[in-house]
Amino acid sequence: MDTKETINNKTIMVTGGTGSFGNCFVERLLRDFNSKEVIVFSRDEKKQLDMRNRFEDDRLKFIIGDVREKDVVYRAMKGVDLVFHAAALKQVPTGEFFPIEMIRTNILGAYNVINAAADNNVKKVVVLSTDKAVYPINVMGMTKALMERLMIADSRNKRNKTIFCGTRYGNVMYTRGSVIPFFIQLIKKNRPLTITDSGMTRFMLFLKDSIDLVLYAMANGENGEIFVKKAPVATVGNIAQSLIELFDYKKGIEEMGIRPGEKMHETLISREELFRTKDVGDFYKVSPEVPGVDYRKYYFEGIGGKNGLPEEGYKSSNAKRLSLEETKEMLLSLDEVKEELS
Repeated sequence: MDTKETINNKTIMVTGGTGSFGNCFVERLLRDFNSKEVIVFSRDEKKQLDMRNRFEDDRLKFIIGDVREKDVVYRAMKGVDLVFHAAALKQVPTGEFFPIEMIRTNILGAYNVINAAADNNVKKVVVLSTDKAVYPINVMGMTKALMERLMIADSRNKRNKTIFCGTRYGNVMYTRGSVIPFFIQLIKKNRPLTITDSGMTRFMLFLKDSIDLVLYAMANGENGEIFVKKAPVATVGNIAQSLIELFDYKKGIEEMGIRPGEKMHETLISREELFRTKDVGDFYKVSPEVPGVDYRKYYFEGIGGKNGLPEEGYKSSNAKRLSLEETKEMLLSLDEVKEELS
């Protein structure tokens, strides 16, 4: 379906809409579409004020609220056509120290959003997930994995008129709390760039690409489907070394060792999901498990052939890896890096 046809003249809610993704996503909705109304639902009144002053658009509305509060979410959802659920706690170390807080926001908060959408006959909900939800070893990944399962479970409820689908992606570059602005802050403080392991790999995504992914899911997603954007991979060592060379920085790199909850490599599509995965151009579509299907034949006949993915899944250890020079080119294409260099 055409994206404009899906979004034009609709009332859209973006939970967690004051973050890095939310700001750029709302800008895109207001600029490129004839949305009837865009509602930002979040907890931070200061960031909402900043957004209101930045956009000055009568179609943009703000609701102060927390996805943890069921009644507030239900009231906010009345009259909404489409929901993009971005509200989450995302910092891996935070989750290891305060797991119950991530459970309350990422699982129970998502449960409130999903139920409120179904009860208010919202047309479609897209939930935003992460590569850390695949084979999770940290609290953030575990809570996001369960959020995906909540979405899939509700997508099977035939009483619902609402379509539930999702997206899954890796590191979005230069978003709040991500590694590139952290390294640049260390450069400004004249301190060595601290990394966990130089060989650690991560999927790298431009913010624009993450928005394209979410819009594609909203326009094309059916119940229980998860969409993945094809993305290049960079090592943490190459990212740090690229910034050192671009900024002509002399303090160097210090390896600190892997922190609790971190992986050397991430996975966007698991081995078990491969036979349900379809290549749809710039994206992969992962269909939900279907009760009654004999999965054994997929393993006996081989998997991964129709979508071109290797048998171990779509992992940062086997995806296209950028060289040092390619990593530098990628970083130089970021407006924020250009601004810091000027």
